[in-house]
Amino acid sequence: MTPQHDRLSLLRPPYLQLEPLPADEPAVRLVAGPGSALVWTVGTNSSQRLVAAVQSRPGGVGLILVLPEPERMPDTVRLLRIVEVVRPLAVLPYFEGSEAEELAQVLRRPPSDPAVEVTEYLRWRGLCPDRETTRLLRRTVELSTELRSVAALSRSLYLSRRALGRRFLRRGLPVPSHWLHFSRLLRVLFRLQNSTDSILTIGYRYGYPDGFSLSNQMVRLTGVRPSEARSCLGWEWFMEAWLRVEAESGALAPSAIGDDNLLDAPRPAPWMGRQPVIRSVEEVARRAG
Repeated sequence: MTPQHDRLSLLRPPYLQLEPLPADEPAVRLVAGPGSALVWTVGTNSSQRLVAAVQSRPGGVGLILVLPEPERMPDTVRLLRIVEVVRPLAVLPYFEGSEAEELAQVLRRPPSDPAVEVTEYLRWRGLCPDRETTRLLRRTVELSTELRSVAALSRSLYLSRRALGRRFLRRGLPVPSHWLHFSRLLRVLFRLQNSTDSILTIGYRYGYPDGFSLSNQMVRLTGVRPSEARSCLGWEWFMEAWLRVEAESGALAPSAIGDDNLLDAPRPAPWMGRQPVIRSVEEVARRAG
């Protein structure tokens, strides 16, 4: 059987073509920009160095994993370990002539459970809240569909506003109101990317009095305008934009994020450090025992 080599490509706005990338760490680390994603067609014998490079990509850069042809599939156990390490947005079967526009639809698709995906992303990114804080964050994202105030949120969580605020403050996390507002903006993002509705219509749908209020809050919290949110697909880069604003304002403490793996990425900030949950395929193998 002829081995299949790994292939890396860059997918970015306006999603008209895939740009080949060298399969090495420096090239992966240079990938950046809102709406960017790596497309990795897995080879027969992917090196540990490549796995580590993909794992250490900058936050906000999504990953689409494309499996090799069935007859060239690597060892299944090793493949599953690689998937666990690199945390892809999607795993696709092999198909000839991957088209950029088709792969862009993967970025456009909202997560099936935003609350779980948000907390799992934060965990991968290096924010490591305890189990109770993770539960509170997930409930906040879930309740953002119906609640608009911290007072209502704290009542739903059976905590006083002061107690809820202390939970977040002690862990170096943004205040509850910012989580609530961002969670609502995340749903706005999904709607922007999956409909042709006007900003005014979307604003009404999610409880904003008008399109200006929606646009103003999005820019204030994330530095992103609705037009950019619509054209740059995916949601992880949007969350990174919010984390950047929170970090620069001091609302996100550097101590909340592991800083042992600083990346050479545009606009470096304390939150750019990410401590992977699992550092290598070998470590996964040891844990699997």
